[in-house]
Amino acid sequence: MSRKRLTREDSRDQTTQRLLDAAQKLIAKKGLTAASVEDIAEAAGYTRGAFYSNFNSKGDLFIELLRRDHQESLVELASLRSDALPLDLIQQRSRDLYASLYRNNESFMNWTEARMLAARDTKFRAKLNALVAEKCGQIAEFIQYFYQRAGVESPVPPPALAMGFMALCEGVRLSMLSSPTDMTPDMAESVLSLFVDAIMQLARLEGAKKGVEHTPARAAND
Repeated sequence: MSRKRLTREDSRDQTTQRLLDAAQKLIAKKGLTAASVEDIAEAAGYTRGAFYSNFNSKGDLFIELLRRDHQESLVELASLRSDALPLDLIQQRSRDLYASLYRNNESFMNWTEARMLAARDTKFRAKLNALVAEKCGQIAEFIQYFYQRAGVESPVPPPALAMGFMALCEGVRLSMLSSPTDMTPDMAESVLSLFVDAIMQLARLEGAKKGVEHTPARAAND
């Protein structure tokens, strides 16, 4: 059977993804400065010209790499905003998702690299801040949804709580990589799981005091 010929758009997307895959490994290993455009293009099997046909700069590629990483977890998070799911299942899946963020060390190393670069480069900082604000906003929307389902108000504004979630996750993961004997992967996931579980369980307990039903919408309509 003959293979389907790729369209121009499909071919371009394939090139983009291969460049991002190569960049993910190289930047995590060497840092953004040391990973040259030529290194990334060669590792992906392309030329320097192919790189610039897809990205204006190495910084733009880096932001797109971080965006792609975030989108993968966002899909799972979005699936939890369903009135058909009971709160205990949403809580369980949220806990598992949050605890497993940055389980891939390459992914976390890249986010750490981005944070360090943003501290020194104001132009890159503006790009990263825009992405972080988008990421924080999406998490805040989920937090707001959960509290509404629980029938209570968030103790602090959802955007602030979302930023706290992100900061704790990055801090715990950094401790894990820099002091692996003191903060093992299992310990890191336990700490993060406990934090999410405590916040969400408290919301549900407060809602229960008010007599809020946690029955899924689907079941309530049966």
